[in-house]
Order: sequence, then C-alpha cells, then structure tokens
Amino acid sequence: MTTMNRTLIEELDALHATYVAAVNEAIESDDLARAEALALGYEDDAIQLMAEREGLTHLLPLQRRRPADSRLRRIVRVLTQRAA
Repeated sequence: MTTMNRTLIEELDALHATYVAAVNEAIESDDLARAEALALGYEDDAIQLMAEREGLTHLLPLQRRRPADSRLRRIVRVLTQRAA
C-alpha cells in the first residue's frame, strides 16, 4: 500500500512502530537520554503528521505545557546525573 493510500491511523501506527524500535534500541544501548529524546520526538512528529493530514498546519507549533516529571523520569534523571 502506498503512502498516499494509507489512512492517518495506518501512518501513525507505522510512525509509532519506528519510534518503538528506536527507543528500544536506545534502552538496550543504555542510552536513556536518547530514549527520552526519541519519545518526545515521536509526539512532535505525530502532531505534525496529524496537522498535515487534517489541513491544520497553521495551528503549529503547538504551545504545550511541559508535563510534570513522572516518578520514573525523576529516577532516570537522578541516575543519569550520578553516572556522569
């Protein structure tokens, strides 16, 4: 199926699968900073894809509040700082 014939959901699924593989590879390489950057990159790319498909690119970039760190993110930050 060509890109032009794929639904938005199919394109988002493919994008997600690509990022999951990349995040898993980063984690296996013990590169948590890269894993987190990829996770944030996925959100940006998914939003861009949806805006393009829906003709709403004039609303970009979205001004998003930075979410509060989860407990896991705080632990990763502490461990990363200790390892440095």
